[in-house]
Amino acid sequence: MSRFPLRIAPALAALFLIAVAVASCVFVQDRYTFLPPGPYRGVLELEYNPIVPNPKGEPIAEKVNLEFDEVTEGQLPFTFDVVYETDTTFHLVIHNGEEEIVVPAKDIQAGRDQSVGRDTLRIDFPVYDTHISAYHEENVIEGVWVVHYRDNYRIPFKAYFGKDFRFTPLQKPPAADLSGQWAVTFAGDATEDPYPGVAEFRQEGNKLTGTIRTETGDYRYLEGTVQANKAYLSVFDGSHAFLFEALIRDDGSLTGTFRSGRHYITDWTAVRDDDAELTSPDELTRLREDVPLAFAFPDVNGDTLRLEDLQGPKIVQLFGTWCPNCRDETNFLQEYLANNDTGDLQVVALAFERYGATDERSRAAVRRYQENMGVGWPVLLAASNDKREASRALPMLNKVISYPTLLFVDRDNRVVRIHTGFNGPATSKYAAFKESFDETIEELISGK
Repeated sequence: MSRFPLRIAPALAALFLIAVAVASCVFVQDRYTFLPPGPYRGVLELEYNPIVPNPKGEPIAEKVNLEFDEVTEGQLPFTFDVVYETDTTFHLVIHNGEEEIVVPAKDIQAGRDQSVGRDTLRIDFPVYDTHISAYHEENVIEGVWVVHYRDNYRIPFKAYFGKDFRFTPLQKPPAADLSGQWAVTFAGDATEDPYPGVAEFRQEGNKLTGTIRTETGDYRYLEGTVQANKAYLSVFDGSHAFLFEALIRDDGSLTGTFRSGRHYITDWTAVRDDDAELTSPDELTRLREDVPLAFAFPDVNGDTLRLEDLQGPKIVQLFGTWCPNCRDETNFLQEYLANNDTGDLQVVALAFERYGATDERSRAAVRRYQENMGVGWPVLLAASNDKREASRALPMLNKVISYPTLLFVDRDNRVVRIHTGFNGPATSKYAAFKESFDETIEELISGK
């Protein structure tokens, strides 16, 4: 006979089942020994930079004292997921619009700082020579994003578990639909003149995505929101840390600020223009008639390779390991070579690194790039990424304008085409570039 009244026994049984269920839930959660799996909202805390009058002219009234009350001033947000592969190893997936960037488990170090009794986290972006170093406690990650190639360049970083919005959870009715093409003017700073761009935006409700093309490359995958008469866009990919803020004016135009990390800020304006065009990328860099194409640069092992050592038609890529547009172009080249019969076509890349051609840090950066990207063609250390020094290293060009730049060279080492910059997969021009690239390669191989 039971020791408990019959009416009590079912209650105890129910309590027992609840306890088992709770214990099971706790056990499942405890499987993950570090970060909880799921979505996070990351934030880079940029230094506050108030909008100031244009040093080259009169201030624009609408730009002065703009307030962006939907977001915290100077915050650059992005989202990512923590995805576990085993109970103890995980990778990250960073989201920027349509792009998903996987940070593999091998580039993530998780541990415990016994001196302070806190969990530690290091996330490396080896291709770009940057990393995030942080502590983790109670569903919050807090630390800094460190850029190694800039002196003492550290931006405070925080991330919050369970938050999957980018700028704000608010959904204020947008004052306008920004979908379409826009002619953009960047004001520049004290060291540069104003420069043009073409924005390609897509808006669905409050969500805003797209990119901005310039004559030196595109700003890749931007993502953000439109709240009433204000718009926000950002991207973080381990190298780029871009933040755009804009006011939608009564006449439908845009005016605001563009920040790159904490080292650059400028004003920008935009007007709708379906016919907006930039200078053709095939017309920006020219070959000097009095200087033939020639080069001789070392690889990471110190072995020198000359242009004349390469037989057949050639693609010469001017790039930097620090450059996301260059990475996009390298991905394209790899895919093209893997899927097309290119005969005796050869590819050689000339690296223009922040530390110069002779510094061991440059050699290490190129080695990492070759390993992480799986680059199968020769990569040579040409010069510093300073464009004046790059132009001296390649005196046959009128000037080096952009990384990347492609030189298409025939069997007799004559340059038949120079393509400056790269309109990557985030842009509407990518399909046209692929088509023209294929036509040029066919002409090089056939010798026509």
